[in-house]
Amino acid sequence: MNRALLAILKSVFVAALAVSAAAQAVEAQKPAKADAAKGEMIYTNGDTARNIPACVSCHGAAGNSTIAQNPKLAAQHDAYTYKQLVDFRGPARANPIMTPISKALTDEEMKNISAYLDNQALKPASARNKDTIELGKKIYRGGIAEKNVPACASCHSASGAGMAGNFARIGGQHQEYTAAQLTAFRSGTRKNNPIMTTISKRLSDEEIQAVSDYVAGLR
Repeated sequence: MNRALLAILKSVFVAALAVSAAAQAVEAQKPAKADAAKGEMIYTNGDTARNIPACVSCHGAAGNSTIAQNPKLAAQHDAYTYKQLVDFRGPARANPIMTPISKALTDEEMKNISAYLDNQALKPASARNKDTIELGKKIYRGGIAEKNVPACASCHSASGAGMAGNFARIGGQHQEYTAAQLTAFRSGTRKNNPIMTTISKRLSDEEIQAVSDYVAGLR
């Protein structure tokens, strides 16, 4: 084998090693896939050593809260739940209960919990006020043109399922919780969504209650 051929083979071998090393480096930089099983452990048991209470105590088994003031988290998009946990750490969504908890959780744990909840089946709430169902339906499906309020369905979908990574699943949520969040957006006590702040400021108390009740009945 002549020297020229050996040099070529050597160059090819070195190049192959470089490509392999680069591929391994890229693979190492990929974020670890969320572990729903580990998320379930934290959700169900908490971590007493770090003063992290079990999420189930407030948000119910498998994320199906039975307490109207606490949101149902089952089937919520994992990216949305993760974002809210991150937001609780800062002033945009300060909360006396959730802020200390989110600060105690690692980033990996927040992703694991979010993945677990995304996989759970939602047991939806129900609309209860027949007197406002048409008003709620009108706002949700068509908005309020004269107030420049867009249809809720344009972002959260006709069924309230939302869009993964962008807009929350709100169908089947407790009416009381949805109304409280719209009111918080309107007052500025919840500041982590400029779009919702703008929209909620254009809604009256009656309209907030009506659309929140209608949302509870969406499937």
